[in-house]
Amino acid sequence: MDRETQTPSSGDHRKQGGGRGGWITFPFINGTLTGLTLAGFGWMSNLIVYLIQQFNIKSIDAAQVSNIVNGGTSLFPILGAILADSFLGCFSVISIFSCISLLGTGFLALTATLDSLRPEPCNNNGALNSFCKAPSKLQFLVLYGGIALAAMGVGGTRFTLATMGANQFHSPQHQATFFNWNFFTQYTAAVVSSTAIVYIEDNVGWAWGFWICFAANFLALAIFLLGNRFYFHDKPQGSPFLNIARVPVAAFKKRNLILSSMTKDYCHNEPNQPVNYVEADHVPKNSFRFLNRASLKVEGDIGSNGSIARPWSLCTVQQVEDVKTLIRIFPLWSSSILLGTPIAIQASLTVLQALTMDRHVGQHFKIPAGSILVIVFMSTSIFLTLIDRFLCPMWQKLTRKSPSALQRIGVGHALNVLSMAVSALVESRRLKMVHAHKPNMLALWLFPQLVLVGIGEAFHFPGQVGLYYQEFPASLRSTATAMIALIIGISFYLSTAIIDFLRRVTSWLPDNINNGRLDNVYWTLTAVGLLNFGYYLTCARLYKYQNVEKEVDDDTSG
Repeated sequence: MDRETQTPSSGDHRKQGGGRGGWITFPFINGTLTGLTLAGFGWMSNLIVYLIQQFNIKSIDAAQVSNIVNGGTSLFPILGAILADSFLGCFSVISIFSCISLLGTGFLALTATLDSLRPEPCNNNGALNSFCKAPSKLQFLVLYGGIALAAMGVGGTRFTLATMGANQFHSPQHQATFFNWNFFTQYTAAVVSSTAIVYIEDNVGWAWGFWICFAANFLALAIFLLGNRFYFHDKPQGSPFLNIARVPVAAFKKRNLILSSMTKDYCHNEPNQPVNYVEADHVPKNSFRFLNRASLKVEGDIGSNGSIARPWSLCTVQQVEDVKTLIRIFPLWSSSILLGTPIAIQASLTVLQALTMDRHVGQHFKIPAGSILVIVFMSTSIFLTLIDRFLCPMWQKLTRKSPSALQRIGVGHALNVLSMAVSALVESRRLKMVHAHKPNMLALWLFPQLVLVGIGEAFHFPGQVGLYYQEFPASLRSTATAMIALIIGISFYLSTAIIDFLRRVTSWLPDNINNGRLDNVYWTLTAVGLLNFGYYLTCARLYKYQNVEKEVDDDTSG
């Protein structure tokens, strides 16, 4: 078959790099993603239960550790993106962080295998009480060292692998197809890992489950390295974040200069650099005018060859407008932090709720507490398909235009608030049953709130990806998905701080949640979500799309 007509959809094949790239790389990259996702979710999904049952860690403390770990796996993609863009390239970053993940998973497997690396079990059937022996310093070192390395590895490969996969294609259409398969693979592998591997950990043995994670990680690394001869390798071009930092510095240095209305007084594009969406015959826009001085030329700024001689004193008009775009979109981006924070809190506390509830389905099957969150993945996967195939076409027929990214995110906000309210009602009912000494409430009552969260993610997560990809500067589009990871990471760390604050100032979150008021926590999150929804609606109404020509039908009044 001709290399330019490679399938699976008569695919795109990179012409650079000696004909490397294209769909021939897809099995290797997607196989790597499958293995790494199976390994990562295999230990992360059941971490709270492992800490409580095997290391005698108190329930709320275990939830806090889980939040920190999830935050770390969402912040390390930023490090991975910077390293890949600036120094090492995607292939080296993925290889290094896969090895780090493998090492960390190995340490976790050893803690589950060797009795000397775990404290003695509690006397009263594993209940958390005064008879529980705390782990030793060595046991804590191996445990948290393994968790830290495994989390770093998961985060470092999480979005860099997606970027490398998209880099194999030149056509935006084929890149979009790759991203669809990428999301589908992640969610499918997460569902399998959060059910099958977690079930093995709970019913066969923790050592078996963690060594399966280790094997999946090792297999993923092997598959990735085997595909090296087919990959198209992008060379590091320098971090775009450096260009962003230069603009305010240069503007501050030239704060006393008077702005000019002449185009020739401003620096546009360096020699051999293509002109992007800011035309070379225009002066910088009037918004945030104080930044325009960064592109104002003075003597000594331009070298003899026409290039910028002092990059921290002179920036191009394009770079200035890029920074302005980021400033404009920041309020919308910040509203997503308080969208993700309640979800992070709910995720950890739902596992604690499940541990106190009746998780039996029939007489012979018991849902593992760590698998309860798989409902979110399943509902998101189902509704991604329903939204794409049914809801969006229906909306387009009714309104003659596609739902905008801002509208999708808004729906996600509303569903998130509704989910928190449902969580509060369910927990209130559960506590009443506990205090009335009735049989444990069925864990199936947790499903509605998780389904709502999953449906909300199906709306707001792709909406945010679409918004940032469309609106971010061209130089930052490769790191747009990493900005989503940054939101998730901040949300998890903020959730840890909020839980710690509530424990200090209220009695809502004792070690035994049956003696607390978890419902009040959820009502608080509902109120915060409502306020944040109002903030988002205000930001969305005031926001004006910058790249209108890229929207076509995706227009909105805000």
